[in-house]
Amino acid sequence: MKSAGRWIVALLVGLVVLAGCGSPAGGDSSASPSSDLLERYGLASLTTAEIVEKLDQSPETRPTKLAGSVRPDQLLLSEGDEQLALDMPDDQFYLSVAPYLTHTHDCFYHNTGSCQGELVNSQVHVTITTADGIVIVNRDATTYANGFIGFWVPTGSSGTITVSQDGKSGTVPFATGDQDATCITTLKLV
Repeated sequence: MKSAGRWIVALLVGLVVLAGCGSPAGGDSSASPSSDLLERYGLASLTTAEIVEKLDQSPETRPTKLAGSVRPDQLLLSEGDEQLALDMPDDQFYLSVAPYLTHTHDCFYHNTGSCQGELVNSQVHVTITTADGIVIVNRDATTYANGFIGFWVPTGSSGTITVSQDGKSGTVPFATGDQDATCITTLKLV
């Protein structure tokens, strides 16, 4: 299903690019709108995973001009009416976690340009453990300016995320299938 969806998106993007290949006399036909969007933000030479990390870790105040909706299989970039879909790595899933103390927001697909968590630039300890007991993350980390912290975990896994800070902690379940959330905002530290 995941590859069929990618194939359809690739076909649609290809059709859009082909339809837009002609340019008026004197126009620059060497750049497509998608490459213009990536160039404008200095992202053209980066992989999709690197783009996700750069946008999520941006120190800019949210909302930002460039939105990046993180889906299990794609990163959907948009600025105004301009949109671009980039394939995510097949074997990795991006989980963006916003631990909180007093307030949070509902979220399913993380948006690097608009999601804002409570704990900004905060030191936390994160442990991510799969359902079969394998610890895939166990380290100190600092939340980003948007109050989130992101982790690449194996696609098709599930388990728990535990975050602790100053004697408080919280644990929530996660899953990384093609219909699962990339945005975890339910992890309350108590």
